[in-house]
Amino acid sequence: MKSDHRHELKTNELADWLANFPQWMEQNRTNLIAAAAVVVVAILVYFGIYYRGSVVSVRNQQRLTRLVSQVPEQMNTVMRSAMQGTDQSYTLMPISQDLQDFAAGVSNDDMAALALIKRGETLRAELHLRLADVPREDLTAQIAKAQASYQQALDRKPSSPTLAAAARFGLGLCEEELGNFDKAAEIYRDVAQKPEYAGTAAQAAAEYRVKIMDDFKTQVAFKPAPAQPQAATPTIQIPGAAGSPTVIQSPGTPVIGPELPPADAPATPPVVGDANKPAGG
Repeated sequence: MKSDHRHELKTNELADWLANFPQWMEQNRTNLIAAAAVVVVAILVYFGIYYRGSVVSVRNQQRLTRLVSQVPEQMNTVMRSAMQGTDQSYTLMPISQDLQDFAAGVSNDDMAALALIKRGETLRAELHLRLADVPREDLTAQIAKAQASYQQALDRKPSSPTLAAAARFGLGLCEEELGNFDKAAEIYRDVAQKPEYAGTAAQAAAEYRVKIMDDFKTQVAFKPAPAQPQAATPTIQIPGAAGSPTVIQSPGTPVIGPELPPADAPATPPVVGDANKPAGG
């Protein structure tokens, strides 16, 4: 009986609430409309941000891919021009600026770090691909820009160990190109020993640079080529007349020796008889 009574009471309450619902809606219409508007706006904002973020991320990835691929392509173009005696190393500078602009405008730390690392590589490559000698002040100024780019990549704290190791290795290369071999070796050893960089290409490269660094501390001097021995001039032996010495003559020079009869002269008949007997006797 008690359960039936409770069920009857709940049914009456529901019936009363449904009967009064239109009146409650009328009394709270303004509040309900405002709440519904807030919910709709929140849904629109959420999907708008999500959609916009996805689209922007895809566009940034596409743009970064184009910029990164331009670096080796342009390097190959510069090297082909150099083989023909034309210096086009300056064409790498606009690409380095585009990479810097991209890094400054993107919120993704990994994308920014990759762009900054590639900018550092481009700045260093431009110096190596110049046909003319690079003045010391130009070298110092441009390497300083590359160092700043690698350091900015580290400051973005990329989540990828590969990017962090590449940025540290780039700083080592900059020190080495400035002639600071001890500082470069210190950076290389740090990259080679860090466990978080294990398996990265930069760690393997750093280990290799430490091994061969001593080869770059001194200038290479080539000894002069040894003198080539003079080739012996071939000679021709020309037998002389009876009682005359044999003449030794080099090819291409006139023959010096007893005069030979012309080719069309009649042959001298041999003398017949006793060679010791006077003629006519």
